[in-house]
Amino acid sequence: MGFLIRLHERRRAWAGLAVLAALVIAIGSLAPGNEMPDSLPWDKANHFIGYGGLAGLVGLAGISMRPAFIGVVAYGVAIEFAQMPVPGRMGGDPFDILANTLGALLGLAVLAMLRRCLLRDGA
Repeated sequence: MGFLIRLHERRRAWAGLAVLAALVIAIGSLAPGNEMPDSLPWDKANHFIGYGGLAGLVGLAGISMRPAFIGVVAYGVAIEFAQMPVPGRMGGDPFDILANTLGALLGLAVLAMLRRCLLRDGA
């Protein structure tokens, strides 16, 4: 259990991974539609999983839950609107924004649950 707590405390590493995840999301989201693979799974699942992971990483980086949630959702909304001028992209899709928001919510909820278990077992 001590290993998990030490791993959890590596906030700079989690922050670096959060920045990397945000960059991957931006690159994937802002690439022209014709440059995207045809075999991607359901679009909303990609949004849900991507933003859930990003929110979890932001939370692990030491940002408290509410600012992490607001920041990740705002990032998702900004990316959606940045897609509007990109060829082959619709952008501004409210269902994409909903999937981003629900993913971020679940990512942070899972993180909160794991933290409770770690603190309870590590105390």
